[in-house]
Amino acid sequence: MPERKRVGLALGCGASKGWAHIGAIEALEEAGIPIDCVAGCSIGGYVGALYAAGALKSLKDFVLRMDGKKVFSYFDVVFPRSGLLDGTKKLKELFSMHTDMETFSQLQIPLAMVAADLETGARVILNSGNLLEALRATMSLPGLFAPARIRDRWLVDGGILDPVPVGVCRGLGADVVIAVDLASRRIAYLKKKTKKKERFGEHREFKSELLKKLSVYYESAGTGVKAWINDFLKRETDTPDILDTVLGSVTLVQRRITRINLAVDPPDVLIQPRLGEIKMLEFDHVAQVIEEGYICAQAKIEEIRERMESP
Repeated sequence: MPERKRVGLALGCGASKGWAHIGAIEALEEAGIPIDCVAGCSIGGYVGALYAAGALKSLKDFVLRMDGKKVFSYFDVVFPRSGLLDGTKKLKELFSMHTDMETFSQLQIPLAMVAADLETGARVILNSGNLLEALRATMSLPGLFAPARIRDRWLVDGGILDPVPVGVCRGLGADVVIAVDLASRRIAYLKKKTKKKERFGEHREFKSELLKKLSVYYESAGTGVKAWINDFLKRETDTPDILDTVLGSVTLVQRRITRINLAVDPPDVLIQPRLGEIKMLEFDHVAQVIEEGYICAQAKIEEIRERMESP
């Protein structure tokens, strides 16, 4: 019998939308689709690393239990040096609670993560050495997280160059590349409509954890900072705040780059979960996001099998 084609999975960036990767992988496994290698960017790198370590179920159980409003408690404030947050100290906790693997060589299947060199603008492929260092780099979203220093280079989230690393996946030896793109504006899950006051109330509550950390960090600055934070939490305005502005801008750039990259180097099968209504830091829709990833991957199973069987 001819040797079967190697199947690779390219997992895109998208912050809170990244839990859709969990559902997509579950659908592939349920259908008996083998996954021989994974290339991931940002949250795609994190999910991909835990999948390659055999710890996907542990991750799923954790994120389903996690209160979205406590996400920021896992990071340390470093503003204003190079980003609002530094995840270095807590990233090990977030990863090691699911697996004790520390290097790429320990993983069950080949994995590569994508970062960007802040000075040269070059794409950097991380596929050897320390897993936590690579994760720290690929997840360093500019403006929100401080960049990571690896081998005399300052690295940031590879999503600014290669949001869905199809080519990197082929470089790992994949004959059939299944890409999961989280940047689509397609909508399936519509959040419940609320009055403006209620909607912004939930938005403020979600971000309050970060603002509290900023308040503690700047306590020496006196009451001025605290007063500003209290005023921020009370505002009811349609004007985007700093997080919405930074992350919204990054989303626009990533969406455009994704369209260009997928046109130049298209995957064999493209999965696009319909999460257009979910913002990057809305971590309180975990179950729905996972389900959407599962549904959209399940709909592509026959197409994947055809690609695997074609000459």
